[in-house]
Amino acid sequence: MTKRHLTYLACTAAIVGTGLAAAPSAPSADHRSVHRVNPGESIQKAVDAAEPGDTVLVAPGTYKESVRITDSGVTLRGSGAGRTVLVPGTGKDACATAGNGVCVTGTDDKPLEDVSVRSLTLRGFEKNGLWATRTEGFEVRGVSAEKNGQWGIAQERSVRSVVSHNVAEDNGDAGLFVSNTTDTEEGARDADGTVIRHNRMTGNRIGVTVRRLRNLSVERNEATGNCAAVFVVGDESEPRAGALSVTRNHIHANNKHCAATPRLPFLQGSGIVLTGAEDTVVARNRVEDNRGTSPLSGGIVLFKSFVGAVNERNDIRDNLVTGNSPADLANRDTAGANTFRGNTCTLSEPAGLC
Repeated sequence: MTKRHLTYLACTAAIVGTGLAAAPSAPSADHRSVHRVNPGESIQKAVDAAEPGDTVLVAPGTYKESVRITDSGVTLRGSGAGRTVLVPGTGKDACATAGNGVCVTGTDDKPLEDVSVRSLTLRGFEKNGLWATRTEGFEVRGVSAEKNGQWGIAQERSVRSVVSHNVAEDNGDAGLFVSNTTDTEEGARDADGTVIRHNRMTGNRIGVTVRRLRNLSVERNEATGNCAAVFVVGDESEPRAGALSVTRNHIHANNKHCAATPRLPFLQGSGIVLTGAEDTVVARNRVEDNRGTSPLSGGIVLFKSFVGAVNERNDIRDNLVTGNSPADLANRDTAGANTFRGNTCTLSEPAGLC
């Protein structure tokens, strides 16, 4: 981890320390408990003993285990990313055998509410650093997800989440991944105001993937050194993906090369890509020096989805888009209902978008 990353996480830890008390639906302070875990002790045992409103506080150290949270209102908090580190162990529970570091798992009938994971590192898991499904009001803050095989921090079937002040580095696919579902085909779900903000993504295949969702924001993040920075992905399903915003992000030099997959061509030099999305606002981003020769390369790119769904009624405005190749702005779609206005750029496809 670089000195820059350590500085970023130190700032995050300070921010986290000021925000612990904000949980209006939690029990009063008199009824909360703190379950402390020291090196050599089981985090899972403490989580299992926690009641709604309790905090599991994990001391500095390296813990060889996966952790499964299945009760609402529980906070899992380390002593700071880089200080409290979870790595793969020998556990045989469902989370460990699936290859995940931390699993937050609700059900369709009983989603987990107001769970929080904070201030720790999840490193080297075969699949995902953190995996959440069927949650409401889930918060991930001050987490470093590093060198995990698929996604760094990922969730599906969830609403009103806050994913903030995290670092996602060198993960096999997306650093941050949010989706409607991952195991069935269906239309976009309403994320009910989920927020992805103040995160840093570097060295991943894709920095942030938003797949088949509506009603969320991606704001004030930094993405650099990935193959692609931000993907908003939809298809022909109904409801369509979109009705979301990508604003005030710093997207620069995402020029890592990633080989083609059965779903996508090779990736390199992609800033913000919309494919099969509608009614999305991409505004006031700084998008610089993303360069490549992939069909998806460029600063801000609209691309018809690979199943034929077009982008419609998207508003690309007031962005600073410079030094990208082959173009700063690229509309490689067939639909004509997207708008480009007020952007500062040099080259566009077709000409005239700057």
